[in-house]
Amino acid sequence: MYNRAMPRLTKIYTRTGDDGSTALGSKQRVPKDHPRVRAYGAVDEVNSLLGLALAQGLAPRLAETLPVVQNLLFHLGAELSFPADEGAQYQLPHITQKHIETLEALIDELNAQLGSLENFILPGGSPGAASLQLARAVCRRAERRLVTLGREDVVRPEALHYLNRLSDALFVMARYENQHKGISEPLWDSHA
Repeated sequence: MYNRAMPRLTKIYTRTGDDGSTALGSKQRVPKDHPRVRAYGAVDEVNSLLGLALAQGLAPRLAETLPVVQNLLFHLGAELSFPADEGAQYQLPHITQKHIETLEALIDELNAQLGSLENFILPGGSPGAASLQLARAVCRRAERRLVTLGREDVVRPEALHYLNRLSDALFVMARYENQHKGISEPLWDSHA
């Protein structure tokens, strides 16, 4: 599948990025603040925050789901590390409509177990829920980074749709986690 481009990490530091540049999957060197690097970097941030959330000891339903999401985000990061016209030759794994539909089904499943949302809620509650809310906010940033990248190169619509749906799913997961832990949702007080 992706073996041809699969890196072998025999040495963690290379010193090649000391000049403020980095190599894309295609070996092309670009500045570290290039829109493509910012896009896959934001996806990596979301993935790392999901790891943090999992380390909090989440509800079993979330603990079984999030590692799958983490792997898909790794697929997305790999896809984004190549310019659109160069990535095709590597047969990279992609986010598909099936993955988006799986997230939608999860949202519906978890939402059916939650009470209706009568007010805006503040990020917080249990440590796991707070971590999921932080992941949600960073996921929105990752989506914005893909939009920016899409102005100069092709970004597959499924990638954008997945991040959009994932941020919704993370919001619902945070609510579910608070419910699972028996913690009331912190509500926005518009008169504070």
